[in-house]
Amino acid sequence: LQKSEALRMQYRYLDLRSFQLQYNLRLRSQIVMRMREYLCNLHGFVDVETPTLFKRTPGGAKEFLVPSREAGKFYSLPQSPQQFKQLLMVGGLDRYFQVARCYRDEGSRPDRQPEFTQIDIEMSFVDQAGIQRLIEGLLQYSWPEEKGSIMTPFPSMTYEEALADYGTDKPDTRFGMKIADIGDFLRRSNIRFVQNALSYPRGTVKAICIPQGVRYLKNKDLESLKESAKSQFNQEIMEIICRPDGSLKSLLTKFLGEMQQSELIQALNMQVDDVVLLAAGEHKQVCSALGSLRLESADLLEAAGLALRDPTAFHFLWVVDFPLFLPKEENPTELESAHHPFTAPHPSDTSLLYSDPTKVRSQHYDLVLNGNEVGGGSIRIHSAEQQRFVLEKVLKEDSEVLSHLLEALEFGAPPHGGIALG
Repeated sequence: LQKSEALRMQYRYLDLRSFQLQYNLRLRSQIVMRMREYLCNLHGFVDVETPTLFKRTPGGAKEFLVPSREAGKFYSLPQSPQQFKQLLMVGGLDRYFQVARCYRDEGSRPDRQPEFTQIDIEMSFVDQAGIQRLIEGLLQYSWPEEKGSIMTPFPSMTYEEALADYGTDKPDTRFGMKIADIGDFLRRSNIRFVQNALSYPRGTVKAICIPQGVRYLKNKDLESLKESAKSQFNQEIMEIICRPDGSLKSLLTKFLGEMQQSELIQALNMQVDDVVLLAAGEHKQVCSALGSLRLESADLLEAAGLALRDPTAFHFLWVVDFPLFLPKEENPTELESAHHPFTAPHPSDTSLLYSDPTKVRSQHYDLVLNGNEVGGGSIRIHSAEQQRFVLEKVLKEDSEVLSHLLEALEFGAPPHGGIALG
């Protein structure tokens, strides 16, 4: 008998008697114990607790405020121990970790919690590859035996590759349906909307191929997919259907000869009864829309009985080379940190930081599992001068708020970086 979530939460203490929740809590305890063994006993890490009451600092999500007894003054609950662990690196504690409680006021989102726990790690004299190998070893060591083994090293792809092929920076690589670029193929056509799209600075024409879409999807499903792209991304979608005789059914075909249609089928690797969803426009908008439709299509196909994603498979992936800064949504002429203001620029792009910060890649890395971000970290800025430049000149923030960190960096900080899982 299925109970509503609200009822289960009301009687949480009774719900905890269930086998599944008992299993989850005991498994979590075992994994944390194994992680402590790996980090402390095998790799010399020190478990350090950091303060829960702090002050408001720039960057990241909104913070929870806690009133103090002094009128008009508040504490801020930390989004993460980020600044504390960097200060520990300055203090000579070169391998820190903590099972940390974090607080973020991000509203009601299915993949976010106002308070959560993360395995927080920081190391001195380390590079990106060193942290990635440590985390792969940590997960392999603590992984439950009943879930099967996980293979390392994990594959890696850049942010631009993830966006171009999957339309997201956290791709689910358990199934195909990758986004295909057909801009060059259609460039020589006389299709007006295609030519208009390709005239943009980053204009493109891309598509995804839904396997056996005619057989498994209803007309209302296809209409809902197109409506989803329109409502979420303001993106028009055109569909192409591969008929049993190998011909194409689409508004597009009247602009294409038989030879061009055959080439399009080959370019998209279409089979009989496949459905292609095509989008044209600005690169990021098109990729994001098709990436969302890729996941929605997979849900619809699986609901109709076509198995695409193995629920027992674990596909880990590193996503690297994120942009260091992004335009602010409310004012695109200003920049904000893509992750947080302490992330170091990519070594190859350091000079661009002072000339064209919009083109700078970061030394940030995300760990993705089956389409979910399960960890993220970066190599940090360890130069007080560079950190002050980022805060004052690029982000236009008052560096005085972070004077404690800048002063610490001026005393000499080792190169350092870290990651948080959870």
